Amino acid sequence: MYKEKYIEAMKNYFGDDTRRINHALKVLNYAERIMEGENIEGDLKKIITITAILHDIGIIVAEQKYNSSAGKYQEIEGPPIAREIMVKNNEDKSIIERVCYIIGGHHTAEKNDGLDFQIIWEADLLVNIEEDGLDKNKENVKKIIEKNFKTNTGRNIAVKTYL
Repeated sequence: MYKEKYIEAMKNYFGDDTRRINHALKVLNYAERIMEGENIEGDLKKIITITAILHDIGIIVAEQKYNSSAGKYQEIEGPPIAREIMVKNNEDKSIIERVCYIIGGHHTAEKNDGLDFQIIWEADLLVNIEEDGLDKNKENVKKIIEKNFKTNTGRNIAVKTYL
């Protein structure tokens, strides 16, 4: 199955950086839960799955080149690395292009242009709310949910998890 190949590639890339590996796996878990609730199948499911696994793949190069893990640098450095991994796995060109587009914008709300992007946005945010300690302020979390969660499943997960 393709999912296992991409998880292995991501783990190999991150090496002993368990924090980054675990982040990607948590995002994948939320993305899978949202996809199930929203009845996502086929190529859209494949795009979301691969993107969830590889979405932060540019962080190491960003830190090396810019001395920063800021989202804008991950968006620059992630797509070429993701593309290389997908080409090695003989992925379809259309899937490669879409995954690279989402990775290249996954920290920029204005680039969100479809359900696949939205599910990645929500899954990453569900993890980041906890990892960044945003869940300490319930009013803040309510605003984050209202502003960012568009799928019923993602919104329900966020409410049940954080409110």
